[in-house]
Amino acid sequence: MVNNTTHIDITVKINGLAKLWEHTKGEPEICIAILDGSVDMKHNCFIDSNTQYVNTLHSDTSKEKPSQHGTHIASLLFGNHNSPVKGIAPRCRGIFLPIYSYSKVGELVSCSQVDLARAIIEAINSGANIINISGGQLSSTGKADPMLLNAVKSCEENNVLLIAAAGNDSCNCLHIPAAIPSTLAIGAMDDMNKPLSNSNWGESYLDNGILAPGHKIFGAFPKNLYGELSGTSFATAIVSGIAALMLSLQVKNGLMPDPCSIRKTIISTATACKQISKEIVDCRRYLAGIINIDLIKKNILNGGKTTMSEYTNEVDEVKIRDENSVGDALLSPNSTETLSIQNNSGICTSGEVKEDMQAIKQISKWSNKQREIAPSGCSCEGSSNETSLVYALGKIDFDFGTEARRDSFSQSMPVGKNTPHSPEDMLTYLDDNPFEAQSIIWTLNLDVTPIYAIQPIGAFANVVYERLREALKDQVYNGVELISIPGLIAGSTTLYNGQTVPLIVPNPRGMYSWATHALVEDVLGKRPAKSGDDQNLYDAHRVGLNNFLERVYYDLRNLGVSPEDRALNYSATNAFQVSQVIESTTKGKLELDHINVNKSPISRPDSDCYDVELSFFNPNNLQNANKIYRFTIDVSDEIPVTIGEVRSWSKR
Repeated sequence: MVNNTTHIDITVKINGLAKLWEHTKGEPEICIAILDGSVDMKHNCFIDSNTQYVNTLHSDTSKEKPSQHGTHIASLLFGNHNSPVKGIAPRCRGIFLPIYSYSKVGELVSCSQVDLARAIIEAINSGANIINISGGQLSSTGKADPMLLNAVKSCEENNVLLIAAAGNDSCNCLHIPAAIPSTLAIGAMDDMNKPLSNSNWGESYLDNGILAPGHKIFGAFPKNLYGELSGTSFATAIVSGIAALMLSLQVKNGLMPDPCSIRKTIISTATACKQISKEIVDCRRYLAGIINIDLIKKNILNGGKTTMSEYTNEVDEVKIRDENSVGDALLSPNSTETLSIQNNSGICTSGEVKEDMQAIKQISKWSNKQREIAPSGCSCEGSSNETSLVYALGKIDFDFGTEARRDSFSQSMPVGKNTPHSPEDMLTYLDDNPFEAQSIIWTLNLDVTPIYAIQPIGAFANVVYERLREALKDQVYNGVELISIPGLIAGSTTLYNGQTVPLIVPNPRGMYSWATHALVEDVLGKRPAKSGDDQNLYDAHRVGLNNFLERVYYDLRNLGVSPEDRALNYSATNAFQVSQVIESTTKGKLELDHINVNKSPISRPDSDCYDVELSFFNPNNLQNANKIYRFTIDVSDEIPVTIGEVRSWSKR
C-alpha cells in the first residue's frame, strides 16, 4: 500500500470536509455524472463503488484505454475510504459518460459542443443530479452554440447542477461551458487559499464562479497507480463532491434534493476576496470567493435560512506511485517529479503551470491553435446496443467514410461530373445508379455540422433511400431548408473526417422536407390578389407563422432526443395547428414572446405527453396580460401526434 505520509490527506486540503463526513459520506439517491475520459473501473479504489458507464458515441473508440484524467477525477468522487484515495462522496451513485475518443494513431480527440450537448442530455435522462465537466473550450466571447445552451437550459428545467472548470490559461478569459451563467464555474487555489497561477478568471465568473483546492490533489491513475495532479479540473471534481454531500444532507433531513438551491448557497456563502485579506490587489482572480463548507452545511441544517474543464492548456504536475510500492519509490520515467503536458485542442483538464521553459513553449504553441472541447484523457468501455427515439430537424448531406470509398465513386462517375463531394454530380450519378445510394453515408446536418448518420433498414429501406435522394435534390434545386427525420438511434458510425455520429434508423412515414415560404403558403393558401385589408392580414399572418418556424429551426435547434425536443420539433412540422394560434394573435396584433415545453399533467395510458406553450405579448402596450396558447403532443411513438384542441388564456 502507499505510505500515507507521501501525500497530504484530502481532509487537510479541504477545510470542513472531515466534519461534513460525520453527517454523511453520500446517499445512493444522489447521482453524479462525470463527462470526461474513460475510467479504469478495475482500479482497487472503486471496489464496492456504486458506479457504472452510460455508453456514448465514444465508447467503442476508447474501449480498453482508461484515461489518466478520467480515472483521477472519478477517484476524487468515488474512491473507497479503505483505499489510499478517499473519495469525497463515495456512497453516492456515479455514472461515467466518455466525451473524448481516440484517433487511429492513439491520440485523444477533442469533443465538439454538439457532442457535449448530447452527453448532457443523456446524463439528465440517466437521472443525474450533478454533472461534472472538468474541461472546456476557450472562447473569446463566452457564448456557446445554441444547441449547447439548450442542453444547459434543460439542466435548469430539470433541476440538475452543471459544474465546469474555469480553465487553465493563466488569463482573463472564459471557457465554455463554465461561462454559461447557470453553470457553476470552478477555479483552482493552492494550499494557502491563493489562486493557482494558471487558473482563469473573467467577468462572468464573478457571478457564477468560486475557487476550490486544486493543487497537488492525490488520486487514482490507471493500473492501480496513484499520483498528484493540479488544476481547475480537480477543483471542479472537489466541488461536485461537496455539492453531492450537501444534497445527501438534504435527503437525510427529509428534504427533497434541490441542486439549484445548492448552487445558489455555494456562491452566496463563498468567502469573498476582501474577507480573506484587504491587501489583495486583484480580487478578480478569486471569482465570487472561496468555497466555505461550514457555511453551506449550516445553511442546509438551518433549512436554507443562513446567509461550478477539460484540461484546456492544462499542465498537470504528476507524481506517480504504485499501490504496492514502498515509501516514495517513483515510477515516473526518471524517478523524479515530472510535468505531464497534454495538447488541449478542445475541452480539457486543468493543471498548474510550472516555470519550465519546455512547458512554456508548449503552451505558447497550443494557444495559437483553434480549440474545441477536449479532455485530459478520455475514453470509455463498452458499446451500446440500446435504441432511443429521435425526431430531428436538419439538412441532408452525404459522406464516404473512407478515402478509398470516395475514390471509388470518383472513378465510377462520368468524366466531367466526377466530383464526389458535389451534390449536383452525386445526384446525376444516383439518377442513373440508384442502387449506389446505399454505398454512401447519408447524414443529417445542422449548418455544416453532421449530427446524425441515416441508416435505412428493413422492407422499406429502398423507399427511404429514394426519399433521401428527393430531399437532397429539393435542397439543391427547389430551396428546401429542412428535413424531419424520425426514428430510432441505434449505434454510431465514423465519418471521413474522423467524427463519430449516432445512427438513425428512420421511419419514412414522418420524413418531410419543406421550404418555409412553401409551408406558410400551404398553411395559409395563396395571397389574396386584391390589395387592402385582406392582403395586410395575410402578410401579418405569414410573418407570425414564419417567426415561429424560424425560432424553432434556428434559435431553439436541438438534437431531437429528449421528449421536450421531439415535441418542439414536431410542433414545427405540424404548422397547421400552430397556424390557428398565429391567426388569432395576428388579429390581436400580438407578437411571439417565448416558447416553452413542459411535461403534461394529463396523459393517456402508455403515452408520453408534453405541452407546447406559446406566449404572446402586445408590443404597443406591455401592461397588457400575455396571451398563452397550449397544445399537447404525445411523443411515445417514433411519429409524434397531437392530442386534443388548442387551449388559450391570459396571464400576467
